[in-house]
Amino acid sequence: MAPVPVPLKDMKLLDVKLGQLPTWLAMRDFTPGGIGGALRRGYERYYNKYINVRKGGLGGISMVLAGYVVISYMWSYSHLKHDRRRKYH
Repeated sequence: MAPVPVPLKDMKLLDVKLGQLPTWLAMRDFTPGGIGGALRRGYERYYNKYINVRKGGLGGISMVLAGYVVISYMWSYSHLKHDRRRKYH
């Protein structure tokens, strides 16, 4: 029995082929409500997978801290690159 074809709108990003990507992106909801809903779903997914577990560890919190360090470095990189020690000016 062949699998039932899924409509393009209901496909996940990893299941979309490169030729279908522009059409798939055009079907997404880019309104502030749609973006907020996507962020909320992502946060709930992260929270349920790494934070809200029976035997939790430092994995979920350390990923948040590592992400914060990377983002803060990216934000301050333009200031940091001028403070490098260089042999020739």
